[in-house]
Amino acid sequence: MPDVHLTGRLVCRNAEEDARVREHLPRHIALTRAEPGCLAFEVHPSAIPWVWDVAERFRDEVSFRAHQDRVATSEWGMQTAGIERRYTVQGLSG
Repeated sequence: MPDVHLTGRLVCRNAEEDARVREHLPRHIALTRAEPGCLAFEVHPSAIPWVWDVAERFRDEVSFRAHQDRVATSEWGMQTAGIERRYTVQGLSG
């Protein structure tokens, strides 16, 4: 199975959304990096205000999907649910 790579941007509409990202991001990063199969996980502010660059790499599709499942019900997932995501994922079977 190939690695799964997610790249893209998290696009906040306003300072409130950006503040939520800043507040909850450190724990989200720590929990994600501790997940089995997480090979790399980076989220950084871009040069554009309120826009965050995201790069994830997981060992395989199983670990990537487990991450997605965990995030859906996590504090991060709930706090950032309405924030636009512009992601591209490579390495999924379908």
